[in-house]
Amino acid sequence: MEKYQEIERSIIKKYRKDIWSKFVKAVQEYHLIEENDKIMVCISGGKDSFLLAKCMQELQRHGKFPFTIHYVVMDPGYNEKNRKLIEENAHLLNIPVEIFKSDIFEVVEQSELKGACYLCARMRRGCLYSYAEKLGCNKIALGHHLDDVIETTLLSMFYGSEIKTMMPKLHSDNFKGLELIRPLYMVKEDAVISWARYNDLTFINCACRFSDKSTNEDEHLSKRKEIKELIKNLRKSNEKIDYNIFKSLDNINLDCVLGTKKNGVYQSFLDKYDK
Repeated sequence: MEKYQEIERSIIKKYRKDIWSKFVKAVQEYHLIEENDKIMVCISGGKDSFLLAKCMQELQRHGKFPFTIHYVVMDPGYNEKNRKLIEENAHLLNIPVEIFKSDIFEVVEQSELKGACYLCARMRRGCLYSYAEKLGCNKIALGHHLDDVIETTLLSMFYGSEIKTMMPKLHSDNFKGLELIRPLYMVKEDAVISWARYNDLTFINCACRFSDKSTNEDEHLSKRKEIKELIKNLRKSNEKIDYNIFKSLDNINLDCVLGTKKNGVYQSFLDKYDK
């Protein structure tokens, strides 16, 4: 059996409960993939996006209806070592990647240092949407997982003074007909890490030239690490803390909130209190 086949088997067998079943559940529950979709799977080179690619491959092979996939790597200016590791992992995992270059790292380095990670993320997103449009895709799949979802939720509460989260899918405001989906939405990061270690896989992390040279950590990245550590500590006394935070977003009691916002319009509970 080839190495990539062993890796595929591990997703379906050993990690069936923690990865495969949750991947399939998210796809089905949120209607993320439909017949004849043309999906661009974005591979950053990290563990999450490569796992997403393998899950999408399996679903395409054994799913109930046909859909098309383009596995795309955007090279924003990786150094030679990281570019080579991405290519080697794609070959090892039997993923037919398409690589295109951009000058994002160079642009970010020449900008003001503060907020570099935010600027980089925005520029990456724009480049990926443009490339998906060029390919004729109607959906873009990203590798965000459950930990990303709950961390984003707490970041919004603690530092943004609002309750909002990372959605399982959303329509693009700037690219008509394109939709972003997150098929790993219900998969925990611990499961992804365990899968990578079990298969003796090594992936790149951020690989950002900016963070390599700078001693100042981007504020948003620092706050996310802070939230990650908070959840880790809370998990020691409540092992279901991740699920409870996640489930609360699907169980909002509108009778017991002070106000809501829809399409930018705020409504207080007082507006209907005496009616």
